[in-house]
Amino acid sequence: MTAGVGSFGSLEGSLDGPCDPSAEVLAEAAAAFGLLASSARLHLVWALAQGESDVSGLAERVGGALPAISQHLAKLKLAGLVRSRREGRRVVYLVDDPDVVTIVRLMVGQLADRRAETADTGVNAGAGRLRGLGA
Repeated sequence: MTAGVGSFGSLEGSLDGPCDPSAEVLAEAAAAFGLLASSARLHLVWALAQGESDVSGLAERVGGALPAISQHLAKLKLAGLVRSRREGRRVVYLVDDPDVVTIVRLMVGQLADRRAETADTGVNAGAGRLRGLGA
């Protein structure tokens, strides 16, 4: 990750050891997760993980108004989660950190799999259990 959020690469190996991450690293991680706590921003990162897009394409895909999508993208860009480049008069956005794509795909994919499993079995145990836990 670039400006604002930092890189989690320095934690490799330390998760197995007795040493906890520093308060600064935990604060950076919380800031990154905080940005992704918005379903609109999470949807934007999910969409950009599939490929780059401009604001109007993203607004159409995620179902938001252009000004709101632009504001979300500005926050994600400031944190270094996405970046932009010019293509003539268009500004195209893309995910700036492949690790963010991995995290988003893992979390969303696991939750989607759980929902599919509960739909197949007819059991609703655990469905939506993360909702309302202070997020």
